[in-house]
Amino acid sequence: MKIDTDAKKIEKVLSRGIDEIINKEHLEKKLKSGRRLRIKFGIDPTSSDLHLGHSIPLRKLRQFQNLGHKIIFLIGDFTATIGDPSGRMDSRRPLAKKQVQKNMKDYVSQAGKILDIKKVEIRYNSEWYEKKGAEFLMQLTSRFTYARLIERDDFKRRIKEDIDVSMLELIYPLLQGYDSVELKADVEIGGRDQKFNFLMGRKVQKKYNQPQQDIITVPLIEGTDGLKKMSKSIGNYIGLNDPSFKMYGKIMSIPDELIWKYFNLLTDVSLTEIEEMKEKKQGRLLSLLDIKKKLAKEIVSLYCSEKETQYAADEFEKVFKRKEIPTDIPKMKIPEGKMPILDLLVNAKTVLSKSEAKRLILQKGVKIDNKVEDDWRKIIDVKKGMTIQAGRRKFVKIA
Repeated sequence: MKIDTDAKKIEKVLSRGIDEIINKEHLEKKLKSGRRLRIKFGIDPTSSDLHLGHSIPLRKLRQFQNLGHKIIFLIGDFTATIGDPSGRMDSRRPLAKKQVQKNMKDYVSQAGKILDIKKVEIRYNSEWYEKKGAEFLMQLTSRFTYARLIERDDFKRRIKEDIDVSMLELIYPLLQGYDSVELKADVEIGGRDQKFNFLMGRKVQKKYNQPQQDIITVPLIEGTDGLKKMSKSIGNYIGLNDPSFKMYGKIMSIPDELIWKYFNLLTDVSLTEIEEMKEKKQGRLLSLLDIKKKLAKEIVSLYCSEKETQYAADEFEKVFKRKEIPTDIPKMKIPEGKMPILDLLVNAKTVLSKSEAKRLILQKGVKIDNKVEDDWRKIIDVKKGMTIQAGRRKFVKIA
């Protein structure tokens, strides 16, 4: 594939959805040179799912891929057993190798929802680290000082608060940086919380007499709670593998103040159209609800078929506007007979505990056969075909 050196296309790639570029002028020059660049994106398989937060750098990678550059999707199967300390106030528990392998399984297929995976160079850093011994580690660490490694803000905060920083965590940025040496990376892309690690990659490349990679950091995005960075561990994430109805509903639940950020970072809607929507909203020609529905359809359509996207939109209207039961409800086998409502909700797996069930009932958030149940002491006559709703999105039919 020929390298596209069109100045307007390059400027678009280097402007929208960007937090910082080091060094932009240098990178622009390389992109206009016609040389195929090696662009690295690394991810530690700490969970089995990718979410919309991951899609931001992946979408940026796809733009570079469309220009003809080589994308390197690096799976940190070795470094995941250490744990990236970026942005953390505690040590992340290292993962067992079996867990890492399990998490790796679906990463490539999920990334393929965004990247042309057949043209991606997929690598694993165990390729080189499992062949290296103590001598390599001593040589690598001898080139850097403790003072330089401890410069990162999260380490400084932890030391100030007398929270331990392990030696493994200090070594992690060096290993991530050395990945760039092995891959001969020209550019590295990732979230802005990775800036320290990316800069370390430049320093490690320099120590190994390689040209220093340019860096692109992209914004982090808040999850459905509107407060914290999207994360599976927090539970505020929207997964790339979520069914269309679930994805649509989660997007509709985000705080209104996140709408424009989601449009900018997660969709292909032009900046001109986004500004037009803002003006129409201010002039009361377009409601915030209609704008959010458009956002949901735009995002869902990127990961689901047209039919699935329309189904999600129709189901949302049915369940949340008309207060009807969803078309497809998960089935749960529960014996017929008398059962306390708290036990029923737990057995149906609509809640995690009886205390959560009680709280939902008191909040009038539980319906059985579309009737609100507000007595947490009630005994239910369980029958086949009975529908249970807990909260706004959890539905179960008794089989």
